[in-house]
Amino acid sequence: MKILVLNGSPKGDYSITLQTSIYLSKLHPEHEFEFINVGQRIKALEKDFSEAEKMINNADLLIFSYPVYTFLAPYQLHRFIELLKEKEINLNNKYATQVSTSKHFYDVTAHRYIQDNCQEIGLKFIKGLSADMDDLPLEKGQKEAKAFFDFFIWSVENDICEPNLNSFTEPKNIAVNIPEENETDKNGDVVIIADYSKDDIQIQNMIDRFQKVFNRKTRVVNIRDYQFKGGCLGCLNCATGGECVYKDGFAEYLRKELNSAEARIFAFTIKDHSMGTQFKLYDDRSFCNGHRSVTMGMPVGYLVSGNYSEEKNVQTVIEARASVGENFLCGVATDEFKPNEEIDKLAKTLEYALDNKHTQPQNFYGVGGMKIFRDLIWVMQGFMKEDHKFYKTHNQYDFPQKKRGMMLLMYLLGGALSSPKIKAKMGNKMNEGMLMPYKKVLDDLEKK
Repeated sequence: MKILVLNGSPKGDYSITLQTSIYLSKLHPEHEFEFINVGQRIKALEKDFSEAEKMINNADLLIFSYPVYTFLAPYQLHRFIELLKEKEINLNNKYATQVSTSKHFYDVTAHRYIQDNCQEIGLKFIKGLSADMDDLPLEKGQKEAKAFFDFFIWSVENDICEPNLNSFTEPKNIAVNIPEENETDKNGDVVIIADYSKDDIQIQNMIDRFQKVFNRKTRVVNIRDYQFKGGCLGCLNCATGGECVYKDGFAEYLRKELNSAEARIFAFTIKDHSMGTQFKLYDDRSFCNGHRSVTMGMPVGYLVSGNYSEEKNVQTVIEARASVGENFLCGVATDEFKPNEEIDKLAKTLEYALDNKHTQPQNFYGVGGMKIFRDLIWVMQGFMKEDHKFYKTHNQYDFPQKKRGMMLLMYLLGGALSSPKIKAKMGNKMNEGMLMPYKKVLDDLEKK
């Protein structure tokens, strides 16, 4: 079979992810593999898509290959998918899958993004391979890559693919009413980071209503107006000195103009099952801050136009972004059902959060994600120096295996409970002992 590998990494032939597909091509010479570096060549493909179109038409199977960048695929692959949809190529009866590498930080949302878009354009999708970037040199990683490919080919031969659970319905876009200007004096600094063109009236109206009903000063930054020199290259130049390799001033602008606000509102129209290409460009370039939650404690909110209720993956990404960054998510106002009420509610919730400095503890999305980064930065501290400094300062190296006293106590407790006689004598004392710290809190409260 003819297999086309769409390499979405901006590193081109130097992509770590790409090596897995090259390995599979050498392992299976009975199949005809072709490769195209769509990530590295995205600017050229914007001008002339004909070569990619010809290769796609000639292929039986497509493999989307990419590193995971900030919860999803890189901006360059987002843009390629956008171009692919614009060309309206007939992809019916072709099969697709994906290969990604990461440290498993939200590989699930990246994979769902690719799957949703593949299924929307008619591809039969087969579950892909999410590998650790260090897997392929290991025998275990090689076996897993081979097992993935064998299953992929078997699935194609037996016409077994993932069910399409998406409806792909047209958005409702209920009209938003814009009230009169609020005459009261406003203070504060809340930045609305938006992505819209002059024709995106709906999202502009949503922003306008929010500004009118919100009792603090706001400023709108349309990221389409920023002159980015390009998408994140994954070069990790920022890992050692904190500076981006691009000299377009975005890193400084991000830190001084956007991250310095007291709260952020993100506003966009859902496109291609994500926040859109331009928003992904902004997101990826924000990696100039590395793996550091530099806006922790800052409340955030969203104004979203489109079928948000149907986009479960976008919902996960938004909640996870807030929890990983230790930002209180004040709400997501959409234009699906009652946009005016939702926008007003978001404004009130954000006002409460700012007035009361309200925060929330991280949930599974945040705790799990940061533990992955904690271990990664600890191992790579000699290289990722800026991240290492940040993690030390904010006590994010909370390794449980370093709590020797607790470990010893658990050994003693485990040994005691393994004896039926001791266990019988203890009766309910163990439960009572576990509750003692909590009982003290409740007792102290009663004394106040």
